[in-house]
Amino acid sequence: MTIIQLEYLLAVANCGSFSLAAEHCFVTQPSLSMQIKSLEEELGVILLDRTKKPVIATQAGEVVIEKAREALKAYHNIKESVAELKGETAGKLRLGVIPTIAPYLLHKFIPTFVRDYPKVELEISEMKTPDIIEALKRDKLDAAIVAGGTCGEGISEHELFSDRFHVYVSQHNPLYERTNIRIEDIDMKDLILLSAGNCLRDQVIELCQAKRAVPSHYTFESGSLETLMRIVDSTRCLTIVPEMAVEYIPKDRRSQLKPLQRGTTFRKIAVAVRRTYVKNSIVRALMESIMEYAKPLF
Repeated sequence: MTIIQLEYLLAVANCGSFSLAAEHCFVTQPSLSMQIKSLEEELGVILLDRTKKPVIATQAGEVVIEKAREALKAYHNIKESVAELKGETAGKLRLGVIPTIAPYLLHKFIPTFVRDYPKVELEISEMKTPDIIEALKRDKLDAAIVAGGTCGEGISEHELFSDRFHVYVSQHNPLYERTNIRIEDIDMKDLILLSAGNCLRDQVIELCQAKRAVPSHYTFESGSLETLMRIVDSTRCLTIVPEMAVEYIPKDRRSQLKPLQRGTTFRKIAVAVRRTYVKNSIVRALMESIMEYAKPLF
C-alpha cells in the first residue's frame, strides 16, 4: 500500500470518474486504474463499484476511503508540523472563498501574502457556502473565507471584520430619494436576490422575513451581484450589496447606493477551519494578511 494509491483512490471517490481523477492527478487513466487495482488486490476487496455512473465506493471502499483521508492528512501535515516547530510558515493551503467575497477581497491581500510567505503554496477555489462546508468536512479544503455564522457544527470560525449592507436602488424606485433606508421601508415585491446557495441571500432573507411570503414583481435570481445591479438599473427594483463591493460600482451610479440604518444590517467576514485543523501558522499568516487590508475599514 502506497501514498500514491491512496491519493488516486480518493481522487476517484471525489471526482466520481476514473478519467476525471486521472486528469486531476496529472497521470494517464491506465496508470491510475492499475494502482487502484493493485491496492484492491493487496487488501482482497473491491473498493469501487465501476458499474455505477458516477463511480461510487463499495461498503469496504467507504471504510478504506475514510481511513485514507486520515492517513493522507497526517502525511501531508508532516512538513507543516516540522516547519512550525522551526518557526517557518510553509506548506500547501487549499482555500475556499464565497462568490460575494472573492472578487472584492482576494486581489487586495494575495500579492502581499505571496510576497511575505513564499514557502506557502496557495490553492484557491471560489465556492458557495454549502460546497465549502462539505469540502472542509471531507478535507478537500484547509480553510475558507466566509460570512460568519454560516458553517455550523464541527467548523471553527475566526471573525475578521464587519461588512455593512447597502441598498442598491433603481432611480425609478420611490426609495431613490432617501438618504438612508430601513428594512421596513422596503417593498418586498421590489427586492431581487442572489440565487440559492449564496449565504448573502440567506442573510438578506433573515433581515426581511416577509420576503418569503410576498410575491415579487420579478422572480429573477442570480449568482452574481453585478447581474442583480444591472437588473436594478433597468427596472424599479432594488437589491442588497455588501460594503466591500461599493468601490467597484461606477461613480455615476453611486447615488443609487443607500446605507441601511445601523443595527444588525451587516455580516461578519471570517476564516473557517475544521476544529481538528493543524496548519495553525499558515492560518494565522492568512488572517494577518487579510486584517492588514481590512484596517482602513474599521
